[in-house]
Amino acid sequence: MKEKRKLILAIINPVSGIGSKDKIPRLIDMVVNQELCDVSIVMSEYAGHAREIAAMAVDKQFDVVVAIGGDGTINEVGSALCGTHTALAIVPSGSGNGLARHLRIPMNASRALNLLNDGVTGSFDYCTINGKPFFCTCGMGFDAEVSNRFANEGTRGFITYIKTALAEYIKYKPQEYLIDIDGAKLHEKAFVIACCNAAQYGNNAYIAPRATMQDGLIDITVMHPFSFIESPLIGARLFLRQLGQDHHVSIYRGKRIVIERDHDDIIHIDGDPVMMPRQLVFENVTKGINIIVPPSLPGNV
Repeated sequence: MKEKRKLILAIINPVSGIGSKDKIPRLIDMVVNQELCDVSIVMSEYAGHAREIAAMAVDKQFDVVVAIGGDGTINEVGSALCGTHTALAIVPSGSGNGLARHLRIPMNASRALNLLNDGVTGSFDYCTINGKPFFCTCGMGFDAEVSNRFANEGTRGFITYIKTALAEYIKYKPQEYLIDIDGAKLHEKAFVIACCNAAQYGNNAYIAPRATMQDGLIDITVMHPFSFIESPLIGARLFLRQLGQDHHVSIYRGKRIVIERDHDDIIHIDGDPVMMPRQLVFENVTKGINIIVPPSLPGNV
């Protein structure tokens, strides 16, 4: 008996990252095994559209939805797939691609699409902030302000992000936070607080070097105030996966985290800035989403 073909919907965000997506439909036709897969392609047209499309795919019992874009696009698509049998596949084409890098998904579109042929489906954790899902990182403080400014820049890419971060660093003032980690209470003055499901922001910047997506926990990285002269060393440790060794950084783990700030403020959810209330509740949802990953992916990633 002939094996039933996988029903796949590919959602392309045409404005993510810095490159054109015009060649992606043809690449799908060339790379994906048509005997194994029945692929439909649609373009997202506005913020939130990818989530709407993915939700319809779940209702129509698609086996896989492919997010072709950056971490923001993946968040939209993944949010509709949480708790369902429909798997998420990723073709990274954003500015940072933090989740794809964490899961060892190739940055090359052709190789990423080939996972629809020979990848494996694994169950991974996701997290929520006040009920909103995130899959990579969610942060407040300096990095949220940078994300907010970066979102309004006319150009994208790593160089633009670095320029934005340097401009924001000059004027940013650390804030006071009350943090409850599974009932243990802390008071912290922080430059950045990042709650992490995966290990990195993107571009191999490891904000939570030991974070995994299969341990049922959230990694909370608290970066304390530091001087400008100390910033190059901290930056180097961020990219060398050694941030936890810096005395300006504390890293905690927990299942449920409550953070209170002085006022409503911007946070970023998988890189996208969002205004949120002063009290933030983070929770881990263990193995709540299915993701197609390379068969060579190490255990407990």
